[in-house]
Amino acid sequence: MLSLLCLMLFVARVFSSSTPVAGIFPQDPALRMGSSLTATCTVSPERGLHANTMYWTLNGKRLPSSTYDLLSPNCLSVTLHHLNGSQQQSGDNLVCHSGDGHVLAGSCLYVGMPPEKPVNLTCWSRNTKDLSCKWTPGGRGETFIKTKYTLKYKLRWYGRERECEDYSTGQRYTCYIPRDLALFTPYEIWVEASNQLGTATSDVITLDILDVVTTDPPDNVHVSRVGELEDQLTVRWGSPPALKDFLFQAKYQIRYRLEDSTEWKVVDDVGNQTSCRLAGLRAGTVYFVQVRCNPVGIYGSRKAGIWSDWSHPSAASTPHSERLQSGSCEPKPGEQNSTLRRELKQFFGWVRKHAYGCSGMSIKLYDQWRVWLQKSHKTRNQVGIHVEQKKN
Repeated sequence: MLSLLCLMLFVARVFSSSTPVAGIFPQDPALRMGSSLTATCTVSPERGLHANTMYWTLNGKRLPSSTYDLLSPNCLSVTLHHLNGSQQQSGDNLVCHSGDGHVLAGSCLYVGMPPEKPVNLTCWSRNTKDLSCKWTPGGRGETFIKTKYTLKYKLRWYGRERECEDYSTGQRYTCYIPRDLALFTPYEIWVEASNQLGTATSDVITLDILDVVTTDPPDNVHVSRVGELEDQLTVRWGSPPALKDFLFQAKYQIRYRLEDSTEWKVVDDVGNQTSCRLAGLRAGTVYFVQVRCNPVGIYGSRKAGIWSDWSHPSAASTPHSERLQSGSCEPKPGEQNSTLRRELKQFFGWVRKHAYGCSGMSIKLYDQWRVWLQKSHKTRNQVGIHVEQKKN
């Protein structure tokens, strides 16, 4: 049967070209991983080559002669078992050579797996002007051969099916739709994956552009001291300019860290205000601060919205503690500082438990407590001085 195949292939080559050439059958096959392949190389007798002098290579590596089968004086086959996935998506190179090493013919082997259903499809719109979507390949994600992913979308109740065209966002499995999007109307969106071995389609998601809006990070973020309070900083920022004409209520988050630390602390309860006072900080220390925005409820949307990226870091330092620098005014500075630190720790423990974050009430109570603490220390010092004067 294989001899007849070699003869038929050779006859086809002769009639298709004035100059007989060698050929490999099958040409550029697509095969599942683990399968077997028998390929044949047929050359014209006019070339004066005998098949028993020929040999095969796969990706430049010579295949053992035990895998060959001489079918005729001008036809040599090779059989490959339990094929592994292709080493490159453009296919593995199976080549037939003459005895002196010249290339007679070649074929690309595409060995892999059909794609699985794409998963984790999510989309977001920046300021309602566009739409970006990303997804994850199904299963392990590796098919070993070139697999095409196509994002498709259409209006839910009418409109024709369209394909996303811009996959050049710099991130894999992401597509960008820059314009011509309708508001107040839901879209159906899905991803199709296809290669030479099969196709797969993701679940369809339905969304309204207004429900997946994100925006640019807040601008004009400024961090400054609160007078001479060594444990506080004030953060102020501007609302997203791109959404100034939209009806929505922004929600903000703040995060901050020490200059020499990589660990961020997040303040969640900023609400929709554009300023916040950070308390309980370390004296004489540089802090880096960032802010991000969530445009909640654009045009009445009931969805939570999507957080923006964090703003560029802004930095400021808290004042140095005067109590730690001036020990001459206090009879026992070490003891007093220890007591003060203990009181501060107790107070901030209460604040974190009952009024954490940028709560106006917690800041007000803290300011009142600071005034009371200063007065109490002043009163104790005056009493001590008065008693000392009586002794003298």
